[in-house]
Amino acid sequence: MSRVSVWVDAPPVADAPPAPRGLRPWRSWSLRQAVRCALRGLADAWRTQRNLHLQVYAGSAVVATGLWLRLLLTEWLWLSFAIGLVIFAELMNTAIEQTVDLAIGLRPDPLARQVKDLAAGCVLAAAVLAVVIGVLILGPHVLRG
Repeated sequence: MSRVSVWVDAPPVADAPPAPRGLRPWRSWSLRQAVRCALRGLADAWRTQRNLHLQVYAGSAVVATGLWLRLLLTEWLWLSFAIGLVIFAELMNTAIEQTVDLAIGLRPDPLARQVKDLAAGCVLAAAVLAVVIGVLILGPHVLRG
């Protein structure tokens, strides 16, 4: 297996088109610009992904239940991990699906379907794990009454 080396500080190609006005190469972006791009991505996902709404609402319900039950710090740690994992998986699923759509367009492709199904399966696995964590943490509190 051969290795491919990448020149990070390579000089620009002479015939490359200039960067669009107002944009700089990503390496010189400020932290504020990077955060702005990340927030724009989250806003785009919120606008377009119905499942993200459901997961955020479910996570909010779990947080409200945890506040009502006065959970311990370690219980909050596990619940926040579970909620974050599901939201992370949904955002990655969205990114993968949009990348596949960009690459293949509207034509059906069995490999594209398989990749999209696998990404959706990751969200399902994260959601099942979150439910297990939620039941293990909230269940005893609810049963104690």
